[in-house]
Amino acid sequence: MAATEKPQSRSYFAATAAFAGGNDSPRAFLERCIETIEAKDKAIGAFVATNYAGARKAADEAGARWKAGRTLSPIDGMPVGIKDIMETADMVTEQGSPLFKGWRGGRDAAAVVALREAGAVILGKTVTTEFASTQPRGTRNPWDLERTPGGSSSGSCASVAAGMVPMALGTQVIGSIVRPSSFCGVVGYKPSVGGINRGGSFDGFSQSCTGVIAATLAETWTSARAMSARCGGDPGYPGIMGPPTMPAAAKPRRLALLETAGWSRASDEAKDQLRAARKKIEAAGIEVVDRSGAKIVADVEAAIAEAQTLSMDINAWEGRFPLNTYARDMDRAGLSKSAQERLAQAEAMTQEQYQGLIAERARVRAVYAGLAQSCDGAIALPATGAAPKGIDWTGDPMLVVPGSLLGVPSMSIPVLAAEGLPLGLQLFGFQNEDAKLFALAGWVATLYPGRC
Repeated sequence: MAATEKPQSRSYFAATAAFAGGNDSPRAFLERCIETIEAKDKAIGAFVATNYAGARKAADEAGARWKAGRTLSPIDGMPVGIKDIMETADMVTEQGSPLFKGWRGGRDAAAVVALREAGAVILGKTVTTEFASTQPRGTRNPWDLERTPGGSSSGSCASVAAGMVPMALGTQVIGSIVRPSSFCGVVGYKPSVGGINRGGSFDGFSQSCTGVIAATLAETWTSARAMSARCGGDPGYPGIMGPPTMPAAAKPRRLALLETAGWSRASDEAKDQLRAARKKIEAAGIEVVDRSGAKIVADVEAAIAEAQTLSMDINAWEGRFPLNTYARDMDRAGLSKSAQERLAQAEAMTQEQYQGLIAERARVRAVYAGLAQSCDGAIALPATGAAPKGIDWTGDPMLVVPGSLLGVPSMSIPVLAAEGLPLGLQLFGFQNEDAKLFALAGWVATLYPGRC
């Protein structure tokens, strides 16, 4: 059944101007979020757990700072959701698995620590698929309750889309931020690989990133930057760098259009939407090149043609632990069929195979890096169309997996539509140039006023 009303995301930044004068407050904003959760989450199923008492205390403390003019950051007082693959000291971390029902680690993940240090209000834990992989856990799309919100960051995207929180954390190793953000009509940002410290997050894959889902571009960037400034990136990576607030919009010189291997699976309407976006960009005086008109784009398309298979094989090897210990030391029957199949694949692989896989990934990344010599970024579809019906599948990831394989920053911004439902526009940047990607996104957003 369709949602009873069109969902509306909730911007925190739209409210903060009234905080200092006392016409609004972080606590009042929080109460509006809680009211929405109480009204809608029974049908949507975005949250695993909430901590209203802790959130109210944190919101009151933030309100005092706003009144005193001593805020900790631009997101001081912002209610946020935490994907339930990341540890929180005050709530369970169940990883979407019955093996971890009620489990508490008693500490915060690095990104959660950073959010608290920035003054953010940790409101609850959002539903994830099993181990942030393929097995859904019942969350529904706020736009149509008969459709998937996507995965694995299903609860985070649904909670932001429904106005339960203005921002939530997600993770992506295949397409788990960008695709569900497209389905739910919100901004979803996957940083450059290593961009936000993943300590305390149970997603140890080499392509995985902690990222941000939010109501607006400005809140997305500012939240990500506030975290990286306090917890840095993964060990060995510099982390997201740039201004503390949204970079100024910057008109690109030239953009590439990537069809990806998923183009043949996309609906005609989705393809038409991307073509229309291209025309809109070109009408603003920007050249857009594709595989038919630029050899470097054709080379990139050829390089990423097997992105999904390559990524899934890499993930299978890297996921052998801890799946093998869950099966051996806990309860194999508590693992989904898909988890057991991934474990079987991993146990049939060799170290030499994995060596070849990561060498091929390095080659593909080098090909894409060459695109930076002539283009400021790339556009693509983030999904084959609107969110598919049914909640037993999270959707086809083929159009989003290239960004994960490449390790570059990518995002979905809610400016397109299909079947009368949200469809994002996917943007790709270049490694460790996340601020430039947001400057590009800010410019694209000017072509679609009021969308993000």
